[in-house]
Amino acid sequence: MQLHLKKPIVFFDLETTGTNIAKDRIVEISLCKVHPDGKEETKTYRVNPEMSIPIEVSEIHGIYDGDVEDFPTFKEIGKEVVSFITGCDLGGYNSNRFDVPLLAEELLRVGIDHDIKRHRLVDVQVIFHTMEKRTLEAAYKFYCDKELKDAHSAEADTL
Repeated sequence: MQLHLKKPIVFFDLETTGTNIAKDRIVEISLCKVHPDGKEETKTYRVNPEMSIPIEVSEIHGIYDGDVEDFPTFKEIGKEVVSFITGCDLGGYNSNRFDVPLLAEELLRVGIDHDIKRHRLVDVQVIFHTMEKRTLEAAYKFYCDKELKDAHSAEADTL
């Protein structure tokens, strides 16, 4: 897919100790920078969160305490992450609601001065939800793999 970019965009994703932006920490961050000429650069870091990863969270992303204990902390890699994203737009899936705020919180927590608001944010989930049909017919097709007949009759819409 050819992107028509005026400046680089960094697509990124976080794996964390949980979903609480104020208290949870990054355990892995992957960043893929796409330049206007199509060239790509990828960086992935495992991160010691300096706290225990709850087992139920580890079972989701497969990263356990022992997997990150010898890796650098976010304070140690944060400036490198900021250098990589500076001057770029930022993109991800559900990134505006989770990844961007958690990254901003981590930067604040370790005393790195970087204003995330300077970046244009592209949340692919928002784009997907805008482009995907949001109708009963579309939901029925998705969940039941059948076409809805007689839409908008109470019985058809229920069954």
